[in-house]
Amino acid sequence: MPASGAQAEDRTFVSNADQSLDQLLRRYYGELNALAFARLRNRDAAADLVQDAIVRFLAAGRNGGHDFGQFESPRYFLRAIVANLAIDAARRNRRRGLPVPLEEVLDIADQAPLADRAVAARQEYALLRVALDNMPARWRQALLLNRIEGWSHARIGRHLGISSTMVGKDILAALRRCLGALASTR
Repeated sequence: MPASGAQAEDRTFVSNADQSLDQLLRRYYGELNALAFARLRNRDAAADLVQDAIVRFLAAGRNGGHDFGQFESPRYFLRAIVANLAIDAARRNRRRGLPVPLEEVLDIADQAPLADRAVAARQEYALLRVALDNMPARWRQALLLNRIEGWSHARIGRHLGISSTMVGKDILAALRRCLGALASTR
């Protein structure tokens, strides 16, 4: 079976074991950088990752030497290191979250309500509380069981001993009373 062009290059490279690290990097750096960028989508992170891959490649050499002839294919070994480092970086980023420049964060809205909205909400709550306290107990109970507890009209009717149609009328009357209390402030 004939060897592909990359495999033939690797064999030539391996057969000439005195090739320098410089030649190795010149030959594969662009490809490794493109691979890292495709995985990370960040040029700076990709360049850093390739540098880390080179350091690991060198550490894998015999006693820290530059005998690259021991690798069957330096190109594929470097690609595997880059791929593994990219997987590790992606996992790390998922755990940590990605860093975002400060300028991008300044425009994010605060989830806390503004002070005037918080005051208005407290006033509306007080009005609703008064309206609930002043309505007939059956209306209040039907409204709260439906809206807070999520009970159906039929279940509320069985609980209160009235028809589900009457439950609907009681809930409607209670809602009108609450809306009336809120409308009086506007």
